Amino acid sequence: MTEPILEITKLNKSFGPVHVLHDVDLNVYPGEVTALVGDNGAGKSTLVKCIAGINHIDSGEVKFEGKPVEFTDPRVATSLGIEFVYQDLALSDNLDITQNMFLGREIRKFGMLADGEMEKKARETLKGLSVRTVSSVRQLVSSLSGGQRQTVAIARAVLWNSKVVFLDEPTAALGVAQTRQVLDLVRRLADQGLGVVLISHNMNDVMEVADRVAALYLGRVAAEVLTKDTSTTQIVELITAGRSGDVGLAPATANANI
Repeated sequence: MTEPILEITKLNKSFGPVHVLHDVDLNVYPGEVTALVGDNGAGKSTLVKCIAGINHIDSGEVKFEGKPVEFTDPRVATSLGIEFVYQDLALSDNLDITQNMFLGREIRKFGMLADGEMEKKARETLKGLSVRTVSSVRQLVSSLSGGQRQTVAIARAVLWNSKVVFLDEPTAALGVAQTRQVLDLVRRLADQGLGVVLISHNMNDVMEVADRVAALYLGRVAAEVLTKDTSTTQIVELITAGRSGDVGLAPATANANI
């Protein structure tokens, strides 16, 4: 097993008297998809916002590529190569694909927008991800399907030489064909060496593309398990009860609460 690229140890977060995250441990490995699952209110969004630098971490340690880091604001995660694709995608319908991919990070030369260079990089990024469902990078986002919009949001995240990508419910509200496209893309990200964190309620998606699953229950990690060693039923038990009778633990979490 390679060393985790992102290692979270005993992370705690409270909002006033409400203790939301309790000694959370999570490891993200390069070249793997880690599914972060849990019921509503389990703490998934709070954990992601802590890594994104939106929520202040009360206690605990976070290491990136083996070095301790403090996520004091969102720029820290970006500078390390950690990107986030949230469920609302944050795309501008009135802009084309290239403009959306470079929104807020436009390339300028001599004070002018380098449209040609940005368009070239956008095409190269989509090609590198084997995306064939988009006909032109100058297509308005408003004209794209749900699957195509998700593809653009993911491509934007990996455009900046990212090393870890968090994907929040990437297949929510998508049809069967579009879900297939997005799941293939998620797998390709990991195959290219990125550490991918997939946040999802869809157990079929999780079992298909994830290498390991971290299940949150009431703000605690019930277990971090290898997908090949568990089943959908066992993961659902972890999500709903915080324990399961027969789960093969990932080596990194042999002391998990099962």
